[in-house]
Amino acid sequence: MAGARLFVFPAFVLGLTVVSAYVEELDDKFNENRKSEPWLVEFYAPWCEYCKTFEPIWYDVGAELKSLGSPVNVGKLDTTAHSSVLSDFNIRGYPAIILVKGEKSFEYRGPRTKDGIIEFTNRVAGPVVRPLTSAQLFQHVLSRHDLFFLYIGGRSPLKGQYHKVAAEFIIYNYFFSASEEVLPQAVSLQEVPSIAVFKDGTYYLYNEKRDGNLSDWVGRERFRCYFQMDSFTLYQMGETTKLVALAIVDETNPTTESVRYKALMEKVATEYRDHYNTNFQFGYMQGNDYINGFIMGELALPSLIVMNMTIDGYYLPEQKVETMEELLQFLNSVLNGRSKLLGGNGYVRRMKRLYYRVTSAVKTGFASAPFVTCFLLSLPVGLVVMIVWGVCTAVPVDEDKADEGALLATGTRPAASQRKRTEQTSNESKKED
Repeated sequence: MAGARLFVFPAFVLGLTVVSAYVEELDDKFNENRKSEPWLVEFYAPWCEYCKTFEPIWYDVGAELKSLGSPVNVGKLDTTAHSSVLSDFNIRGYPAIILVKGEKSFEYRGPRTKDGIIEFTNRVAGPVVRPLTSAQLFQHVLSRHDLFFLYIGGRSPLKGQYHKVAAEFIIYNYFFSASEEVLPQAVSLQEVPSIAVFKDGTYYLYNEKRDGNLSDWVGRERFRCYFQMDSFTLYQMGETTKLVALAIVDETNPTTESVRYKALMEKVATEYRDHYNTNFQFGYMQGNDYINGFIMGELALPSLIVMNMTIDGYYLPEQKVETMEELLQFLNSVLNGRSKLLGGNGYVRRMKRLYYRVTSAVKTGFASAPFVTCFLLSLPVGLVVMIVWGVCTAVPVDEDKADEGALLATGTRPAASQRKRTEQTSNESKKED
């Protein structure tokens, strides 16, 4: 048995070494070399604990891309040792994952999972708009992707706009182009050229008069009508103009009420799409940990909440929601201003949120590592005590002695001492006379 353990440990180390060989440690020369080949880079800091936890995933990403024959090189860069490289990148947190293609860079903003990062890399590293040249290829894309945008038609000013918007949103979604002949008969177009988004088992056409700016429309339609959200998704919602209507549930311990809340939210997202799609994004979220931090309180499970991620505000129903009519009343009260807006991002609110996060971090620290947390908290307290003790116990120094000591240190005789010696000499002279 002991021999088996000894065998497993070297095998694990060997496997980790082989996988890490596909990830290159970068330095200050990266800015010179990045223009010739595409790079997927993790910007990290040695003090970042999550960066250390994320490291095995990053090595798996490098190995997977290598096995797929991807032209993208994978690397990691210590931002504390090579800060000169950061001038071209807007690093807002660690680890930051950025794909670099020539002069352009694209930041990954999704979950830190191997599959999510690889899909992002394959999407962004390829053409911004991919052509679909056959009906078979269209069906393949339709079966593989839950959501994608499609331009139908030939050359036109609309196609130029489409390519420009695709370059803006390629970090989130796939963009394709095709001729009308490629589409199945079930897809009915009002005119050609057209732009459609395929999602939720159907498709929706872009109408400039109804939907306004193409970029705004893509921003609103780049999510499915109803899906499970996480903190990364909610962060992206802050970039849109939509409110987020969520059912907060505990799927590890499902109840009749949580199932009803999810069903109500999904039904309003699909059956009332035309009425609410412009203003709301619908979904559900597992657990209330993130929401509790957002509202700085305790939200019961299950619950319904509407969030304004742009201003960090939220709405809660005044009474328990039991039916579809009551849910619609709640949503309408949010739209017409009758429901009270809670939270916000004012100065006082930001200070409260900072205090809440600090106290939450301390509580979490005490729960997981009480001795380490006590030691870390005692360091600043001990420093303050030492400073106060030093100030209070300091012995005052006589000014004359201090001046004399300073003059002696510079080789200059103090004036008072010189006068005293002069008086002594004068007295001795008088005695002799």
